[in-house]
Amino acid sequence: MILMKDITRDGNPVLRKVAEPLSFPLSDHYKKLADRMMEYLINSQDPKIAQKHQLRAGVGLAAPQVGESVQMAALLVPNNEGEIVFKDTFVNPEILSESVQQACLSEGEGCLSVDEVIDGYVPRPDKLKIKYYTVDGTEKIINLKDYPAIVASHEIEHLRGHLFYDRINKQDPFKLADDTVIVY
Repeated sequence: MILMKDITRDGNPVLRKVAEPLSFPLSDHYKKLADRMMEYLINSQDPKIAQKHQLRAGVGLAAPQVGESVQMAALLVPNNEGEIVFKDTFVNPEILSESVQQACLSEGEGCLSVDEVIDGYVPRPDKLKIKYYTVDGTEKIINLKDYPAIVASHEIEHLRGHLFYDRINKQDPFKLADDTVIVY
């Protein structure tokens, strides 16, 4: 079971490296890693388990966040009612297209790898078209919008060596384009 002590923290060089693509079939090591990453997200969203193990809630977890510089990220995205609206593990994800329209979370973003609160809006594309492979090697092309798109963008950026606060306007952290969609 992945615990908070296993999460790679900001400042570790692995978080700023471009992760390596994986080849198929995935080794047992990477299949198990995918399972453990999803298990963390499931456990972190369960209040009893999260409290027992002192887990910070997460909706996405990229392999570099557990010290593995490979292109894999687990996503478990709930809606406002707590119902899961997207659940899968991306292997070698690629953004095929993105909307000009930007979106951001009303509360800003956080990250399991960043312990301090960093205030500011994190503008991202409101819609994404993504190609990725599942753990079993099936190619998928999906369209995501609003919160699931924000989560996917956040996780894919981990695989490119970027952190959420890189997108915050340094001069005016709460400045947004007029047509930016505020989500949640």
